[in-house]
Order: sequence, then structure tokens, then C-alpha cells
Amino acid sequence: MYRVSPFTYLVDAMLSVGLANTRVVCAPNELLHFEPPSGQTCAAYMARWIAASGGYLDNPAATADCGFCAIDNTNTFLRALSSSYANRWRNFGIMWAFIVFNVCAAVALYYLVRVPKKAKKQKAVKAD
Repeated sequence: MYRVSPFTYLVDAMLSVGLANTRVVCAPNELLHFEPPSGQTCAAYMARWIAASGGYLDNPAATADCGFCAIDNTNTFLRALSSSYANRWRNFGIMWAFIVFNVCAAVALYYLVRVPKKAKKQKAVKAD
């Protein structure tokens, strides 16, 4: 039902346009602190992890008390929500398709239910 709801596309469009392509800077209390193995810098120890998963080091040249932020840009967060800035126009079009469909369905339903039909008029005339 997630993909059937029009709010999925509305929220996706608003999030992706509002948050995409922005650098994230973690506050000091949001950093993950750890000690690298002796003789290694924070950057040397975390290089493979950062290349695979993203994030950034607050103090890459340090040899103790490394500060790591798991997200370096907002696109990482959006990817976790299956949202993408590239889908902004698709989402806009899908929202308009929902609107047009609902208007057409409401008019058709009104016509079928509320507008009198000729057959009923003819029966009423014959009965008189």
C-alpha cells in the first residue's frame, strides 16, 4: 500500500527537494569516538570503512580519540529512505496523475449516481 498512497510521492518530493545535496556537519556530541590501533592515524585506520560506507573524520591526522560522523551529506540519509533528488519531476507528475484521476472519478461517479437517466424518465411517462 506504500506505493499506492499519493502521500508517498508528496513526502518523497518534499524531502528530496528540501534536503538533497547538502553537507552534514555533526555536533560534537553526535561524533562516535574511538581509539585507533597504535601507530596508525584515524584516517589510515578508517580509510576502507569510509570508502565503503561514507562518513567523515573530525580529526583525521590524530592518533588518539578519533571523532567519526556516520553521515557526510544528506543524500546518504535520503538513500536510506529510498528517496532521490533525481525523482523530483517523476513525483510531481505522479501527484498530478492522482489529482486528475480523482477529479475524473468523482465526476464519473456523480454522473452515474446523481444524474437522472432517460430510461427512468420514459418509464415514468408510460406509467402516467
